[in-house]
Amino acid sequence: MILLGLRLSLRAGREAAARLALIVAGVAVGVTVLLATLSLFNAFQATNDRLCWECTRGTAPNGWALDATADGALWNRHEDYYAGQTITRLDVAALGSRAPVIPGLSRMPGPGQYYASPALARLLDSAPKEQLADRFPGTRAGSIGPAALSGPDELAIVVGMTPRQVAAMPGARQVDTLATERAVDDNADIYRFGFVVAAVGLIVPLVVLVGTATRLAAARREARLAAIRLVGATSRQVDVLATVDAALGALLGALAGLALFQVVRPALAGVRITGARFFPELIAPRPWQYAAALVCVPIVAACAALWSMRRVRISPLGAVRKAASPPPRAWRVIPLLAGLALFAVPLYRNGKESDPLLAGAGLVLIMVGLVLAGPWLTMRAAHLAARLTRSAATLLAARRMAADPKAAFRAVSGLVLAVFIGTAIACLVPAVLSGQRAVADGALNHVLRAQFARPGVTGLSQQAQADLLTRLRDHPGVDVLPIYTRADKASIPMPADDSPPPVAVVDCASLARFPVLGRCPAGAQAVAGAFYRVVNVDNPLTIDKILPLAGPAGEPVSTTSGLDLESILISTADPAEVERLRTLLAEHTADAPMTFAEVAQVRATLYTQIENVALAMVALTLIVGGCSLVVAVGGGLVERRQPFTLLRLAGTPTRTLAGVVLLESALPLVLASVLAAGAGFGVAEPFIDQLAMKSASLAMPGPVYFATVGGGLAASLLVILAGLPLLRRMTSPDNARFE
Repeated sequence: MILLGLRLSLRAGREAAARLALIVAGVAVGVTVLLATLSLFNAFQATNDRLCWECTRGTAPNGWALDATADGALWNRHEDYYAGQTITRLDVAALGSRAPVIPGLSRMPGPGQYYASPALARLLDSAPKEQLADRFPGTRAGSIGPAALSGPDELAIVVGMTPRQVAAMPGARQVDTLATERAVDDNADIYRFGFVVAAVGLIVPLVVLVGTATRLAAARREARLAAIRLVGATSRQVDVLATVDAALGALLGALAGLALFQVVRPALAGVRITGARFFPELIAPRPWQYAAALVCVPIVAACAALWSMRRVRISPLGAVRKAASPPPRAWRVIPLLAGLALFAVPLYRNGKESDPLLAGAGLVLIMVGLVLAGPWLTMRAAHLAARLTRSAATLLAARRMAADPKAAFRAVSGLVLAVFIGTAIACLVPAVLSGQRAVADGALNHVLRAQFARPGVTGLSQQAQADLLTRLRDHPGVDVLPIYTRADKASIPMPADDSPPPVAVVDCASLARFPVLGRCPAGAQAVAGAFYRVVNVDNPLTIDKILPLAGPAGEPVSTTSGLDLESILISTADPAEVERLRTLLAEHTADAPMTFAEVAQVRATLYTQIENVALAMVALTLIVGGCSLVVAVGGGLVERRQPFTLLRLAGTPTRTLAGVVLLESALPLVLASVLAAGAGFGVAEPFIDQLAMKSASLAMPGPVYFATVGGGLAASLLVILAGLPLLRRMTSPDNARFE
């Protein structure tokens, strides 16, 4: 029976060959998409699990003094910033012959030397020297190898210095051995969750695709297998024939998918899921993942084929005793409406935060409701189209979809969840980003902030601050707001309303150049307040809630003379000037000074990357859904060759038959996308309302979203159109001979 099944699949004429080719093509695309997703996840996991030399802690060299017997090295690892890019910097000084060496280097640089990553070396060669290269003293001695980097785009530098220079830096550590722990990314769980959502979002349409492909021309195959049963075949033998037929196509498709993946794999090296590229050699499936694809795909196909043969298994005449399935009922919409209500109403009610369990249950109901409501909405749309149309093609397509709406919706059901999740995220991210840019009406976007206080140090000394302020004010077009630490801050009582105590002081002349932060009482020379809060904040969305920091009822201070400089705000609209100021401030700060716009951009990058993961999932799901649709269309043409040929013999124009096929394919696809996108908008609005951001409301998704969804839909429709010429050949009157 296995040999007979292979012969029926491979040598049963052009119709069987066309069906096998469609199965192979559909499964190959699905396997390629799945392997691509697994490869990117493997690269992310390998990057996240690399040995973390950056995690080396060491001990603080308090009271350190040069010792001829000392060994190891002094380290000071911190981050710098340039033009929106983070630079990992390690200042190092060897103390003896056994100084630890980071991966990717054969030796650590000596005083006056530095090693730079390839990406930073290119940036150093292209950027003006006073904006970047002047921050790193010495000459370049070589490049940092891949073993020390998270990807080819990472900006990293190791600067060699003397022990006294490193020991004088804030945050210096004495290191004897490198850390052997794994790298820890604070955002790893977010990205991992995104990959899990993408995998779940892809599994459903992939299963639909494999099932649709293996059920091509199911009615014709049922009739043939029923005939085989009538001549004496048992149910088990028929099952073997159906299983061999389906598994053969799926196995060939899986093998073709593996070959196709090797072709597209080099292009995956340019994908920036986490904002940076992975090393190309890491982007590959594991051997067991290749094996799982080759084994599981044929098994799924065989199960789908066996399920489609259940009527033949019951009786040889079951294939011709067809009865109309009951139409979907209106109750299918109830879970969707209940989910939207359960998710949204608690968020709107009294402005209070909703219960996470209720919100989670609402999301689950929405996703289940989208799949359940699809067939009922397809049936209602088909009935409406049948009543309103005067076109024969629309009427024929509408009647067919109304007769079996479940089958019409099945081919596109896999993309509903992906479009829903992608739309919700694509609506949320622009709203959050616009809210961050609108903080303080944008008045702080070009303000550079730098902090000089650190544990054990209250700020810059009088001589250091006088020299720094003079140099800063020599730069044209720069406004400076020095923030001083009160000498009596230890005796200041905590306010009764638990607000931060006014332990910082600014002079009123400088504050007048930053009116968004507040204003001084009448006649005051200086004012006290919690000005340090805007320097330390890492979420721009919270700034609007703390402004203004001073007002007419503020606490006046007589003078700022003799106070330590705790931090500083510098306003300039020139990006090149920002980099020069950052270079000037680098010798006084432990962390890289950043503008408020750059702080917002760091968070925006994370949000945008999450959005990109979601939209990538939508794009991949649309591709798989389009393939399912194309396979379903091809199978429908093969299955309905006889009735379409008879309609053409009766005088029906070919363009009418083509219109029937196109409408049957396009209407469920567009309806599913609109339904999912509408639910995504409905979920995004309560979230944004809960955030209560000033100047932020539900924003339309960006052009990438519309290009992804619109382009995916257009590509699916174009592929369907490309297959319509097959209709003319299949329904030619010369071929009007049937079994």
